[in-house]
Amino acid sequence: MFDGYWREAVERAVDPVGEGLNKVGITANTLTVVGIAGSTAAAVAIGSGSLRLGLVLLLLGAVPDLLDGAVAKAAGPTSRRGAFFDSTADRVSDTVVLCGVVWYYVAEERGFMIMVPVIVMAVSWLVSYQRAKAESLGFTAKGGVMERAERVIALCVGLLFPDVLDAVLWIMLALTAITAMQRFAKIWGQATDQLQGDIDAAGEA
Repeated sequence: MFDGYWREAVERAVDPVGEGLNKVGITANTLTVVGIAGSTAAAVAIGSGSLRLGLVLLLLGAVPDLLDGAVAKAAGPTSRRGAFFDSTADRVSDTVVLCGVVWYYVAEERGFMIMVPVIVMAVSWLVSYQRAKAESLGFTAKGGVMERAERVIALCVGLLFPDVLDAVLWIMLALTAITAMQRFAKIWGQATDQLQGDIDAAGEA
């Protein structure tokens, strides 16, 4: 949802920063690595029970993640290698942060709640896989009520207000599952239209 409504405005804001960073020799890959380091530090803080410190570190790690695309654009034609690295880094960052939440719940002996961030992680992977597989087949799969940006924002709310973290995770799970279903329906519809087009073309041949 964020990707569809706000991406252009965000890009206009960060592109000049990306140009400046590129001029001083900072690469997109460097920022991507820094982002992973920030997410890892956030996970350690969260797992140790310092949720608000984890929030600060998560936000600090999100800054280079936000800027790496702008730096790559300023550097010239984007490479498939860079895009692959950035996408993989996003999955790593998401995973380690949620693992930090799992660690926190284990330490707090929270019973079944331990499984909720694990399931959020699994469904998030499914959403990412759907997009990757769809694009490899020539379809589009962007969109949904809970994409990566929304998940990060929601988790930040839970870390800022620990009393509602459980509720935030349940909401993340529900909305991420809805996103997976939305993407499935979108891809299925495109594939059905293509199949019908192939059948019609074959009938006219």
